[in-house]
Amino acid sequence: MKIYNSLLGRKEDFIPLDGNKVKMYACGITVSGEAHIGHAYQALIYDIIRKFLVKIGYDVTYARNYTDVDDKIIAKSNETGIPADEYALKMIENIDKEMARFKVGEPDVWLKATCCIEDIIEFIEGLIAKNHAYATEKGDVYFDVESFPEYGKLSHRNLEDALNGVRVDNDEMKKSPLDFALWKSAKEGEPYWTSPWGKGRPGWHIECSTMNRKAFGDQIDIHGGGRDLIFPHHENEIAQTEALTGKTFAKFWIHNGLIKVNGQKMSKSLGNSLLLKDLLDKYSAETVKFALLSTNYRGDINVTDNLFPDAQKHLVDFYTVYVNALNKGVALTGEYKEIDDEFNSAMSDDFNTALALSNLFKYFKLAKSSLNSGDIERAGAVLNQIKNTYSLLGLFEEDAKWFVETFGEKGEDVPNEVKLVAEERWTARLEKNWAKSDELRAKLLELGYVVKDYKDGYTLEKK
Repeated sequence: MKIYNSLLGRKEDFIPLDGNKVKMYACGITVSGEAHIGHAYQALIYDIIRKFLVKIGYDVTYARNYTDVDDKIIAKSNETGIPADEYALKMIENIDKEMARFKVGEPDVWLKATCCIEDIIEFIEGLIAKNHAYATEKGDVYFDVESFPEYGKLSHRNLEDALNGVRVDNDEMKKSPLDFALWKSAKEGEPYWTSPWGKGRPGWHIECSTMNRKAFGDQIDIHGGGRDLIFPHHENEIAQTEALTGKTFAKFWIHNGLIKVNGQKMSKSLGNSLLLKDLLDKYSAETVKFALLSTNYRGDINVTDNLFPDAQKHLVDFYTVYVNALNKGVALTGEYKEIDDEFNSAMSDDFNTALALSNLFKYFKLAKSSLNSGDIERAGAVLNQIKNTYSLLGLFEEDAKWFVETFGEKGEDVPNEVKLVAEERWTARLEKNWAKSDELRAKLLELGYVVKDYKDGYTLEKK
């Protein structure tokens, strides 16, 4: 098993710190808004990494966090008039709902910054005691970057480069412009906690270091996140954690690429953010996954107009093979070891999902040729192995007939207005709100469509 380690800039053999036990942490979402495609991508990648490591025999404990106190959350609170804690809780509920629709696995350990305030204060006190941090007269606490000579080892920057790459605030009480906030004194109207330095709240970087330590202790095997977090967030995590413990914080640093929209980095300021809810209202979760996983996780993904429609077409074609096999009475049983072996080989080379997905085309070609030649047993074994192997990526878990009828050419002709009503009705059924489900079924009839329910979904047909 080889993993690209951002700390060293190369692939390395993966050897955990403690036998086959793996401690893995991935930075989660700052809940200042709804879940977007970047959040979904990162959650998907680290869920898959966890699942593959488990598949090949490792005992993995996987932790993720929600940052639920932050400058952006406070700004949204001021904008909406909703108290910051209530706003954060509402966003977490919304994000959890969309992630459930996306069918991404839950971590073993969920952490929230506001549940670790006492731990954060204790962490900061330890840094001050070791002369790695200092408090100001205003009640702010800063990490003294010059006290940690290895600063820059993850991002491969010297202090001058780091200074050019960091946003500098104007606090004259800082010893150096590079010093970063561990504790921020409370401004009027902001949420706060009582600390030895006065009323305030934690800085962003100290939250993740503390939550990591709370979950796993001083050292972990894998720390993950988006590439945009390498500097300054992960660099600062290394500095404050290793300054406190004197130990190597994470053995492997893994970073996924960024989402671009028609070549531009996705951002709220550019107005090109793609909300997960909007994607899932239009495409299946498997379609979104297939599109995202078709690029190696370390590369950037360019979302063009054709990315998701093309992924959906491929999946419809694949699922059509299943439909044809089932119509011929093929039993999906048996194994086809070559498929699983090639999947494991691709994933063992730095989780190469792009290669694993490209192999699907030859597997389905084999399944179709087996069907055409009458080799029913081989067709069943190939199709069964694909389902069993690729379920790790969250694929081929839907009812084949439903998928083809819903997302094939007939499904694409259904007006968006009708699709939205149908999705609302399906949600009502999942929530066992039968009255609302019946009401929306009647509305679909008025719009000229009959809905048919299956175990894992539904289809729409014109009256």
